[in-house]
Amino acid sequence: MEDCIFCKIIRKEIPSSIVYEDEEIIAFKDVNPVAPIHILVIPKRHIESVVEIKEEDELLVGKIYTVINKIAKQENIDKNGFRVIVNCGKDGGQEVKHLHFHLIGGKKLGTKICE
Repeated sequence: MEDCIFCKIIRKEIPSSIVYEDEEIIAFKDVNPVAPIHILVIPKRHIESVVEIKEEDELLVGKIYTVINKIAKQENIDKNGFRVIVNCGKDGGQEVKHLHFHLIGGKKLGTKICE
């Protein structure tokens, strides 16, 4: 198994504030939130980035979006809106080499996408 920080969180070697978990997916609060709600949703199977997603991962990626919707409702941000961000690679701002989806909301988000 991989040794990235997210894999350690999945194995419960590093504590996290888990908001959702099943056999394939785990979601937890970001330790450096950019908004009142900032949750990372990740597959438990190590996939390095978007470019590593394969055809056999289609159901898993679709399920991740279903989980994102469940969490948005659970966190009461489904009505006013939220943002889902997936960074890919160094130039795309990906800091951890494990596919992860940022669910961000809880306030009106700005239009600035890049710095």
